[in-house]
Amino acid sequence: MDKAMKSKTLDDLAAARRVLGRTQKEFWSLFGITQSGGARYENGRPLPRSVQMLIWLSDNARISDSDLADAAHATKARTQKGRTPP
Repeated sequence: MDKAMKSKTLDDLAAARRVLGRTQKEFWSLFGITQSGGARYENGRPLPRSVQMLIWLSDNARISDSDLADAAHATKARTQKGRTPP
């Protein structure tokens, strides 16, 4: 990601999550990540580019929490039926 376009949230994931008043489970579930996976990212594990993009979109008001929740729900339902998300 271009440094000029980098999200403040991506600079310090845990601090950004706390400012929002969200638990790890609440925050990371918006991006399709488990609480334990989110904890690993907050502790320095590299984020997949797709997750970085979703966080950037969310942080810059280009996508809403309800859009993210709808997408997480839709892809979870597809995965549970034995189909992989598109």
